[in-house]
Amino acid sequence: MEERMPLIGEPLPQLEVKTTRGVKNLPGDYQGKWLVLFSHPADFTPVCTTEFVAFQNRFDEFQSLNTELMGLSIDQIFAHIKWEEWIRDNLDVEIQFPIIADDGTVGRRLGMVHPGKGSNTVRAVFIIDPKGIIRAILYYPQEMGRNFDEILRMIKALQVVDAEGVATPADWPNNELIGDRVIIPPPQDVETAAERQGQYECYDWWFCHRDL
Repeated sequence: MEERMPLIGEPLPQLEVKTTRGVKNLPGDYQGKWLVLFSHPADFTPVCTTEFVAFQNRFDEFQSLNTELMGLSIDQIFAHIKWEEWIRDNLDVEIQFPIIADDGTVGRRLGMVHPGKGSNTVRAVFIIDPKGIIRAILYYPQEMGRNFDEILRMIKALQVVDAEGVATPADWPNNELIGDRVIIPPPQDVETAAERQGQYECYDWWFCHRDL
């Protein structure tokens, strides 16, 4: 039976990958850190180049969130290295995160290769928590670049969710109803539902929110 791709809430499969920064073992080498593992269709392509610059320009902010970055495409190591050199020499941006040189094995195992879009990887993003659990998966078509501020927002929100035991509303921290407040998980019994509106600010017993 063919292995299916892992889903949100499941562990990232154990993978040994060859990267521009040496051999890495996933997710073990990143235990205790968040990891953004992302695929791009190919080196030396314009949309991918803008994405790598965008990731690198936010590198310090990702680091401040205890988050590492790792790229992937079905290209050889020498192509990754030459592309990094081109970005440095022509755009004055030094890529500081590893890029996986994949023969297609990793991309197929993680569902990054979509037959309707050819044999290259699509623009996938896996956000993996410090325990190696996949917390979010994003897919973008090859012809459309990603929103990198949204990826940062997701990591910040997931860290708040874990630390506070809450949920975050649409467009958090700029929600149209409750601003930067967070949502209390709905009660699971009648007694808690009756108490809820006296404990928090609520629209109703199932929709209560608070400041961080």
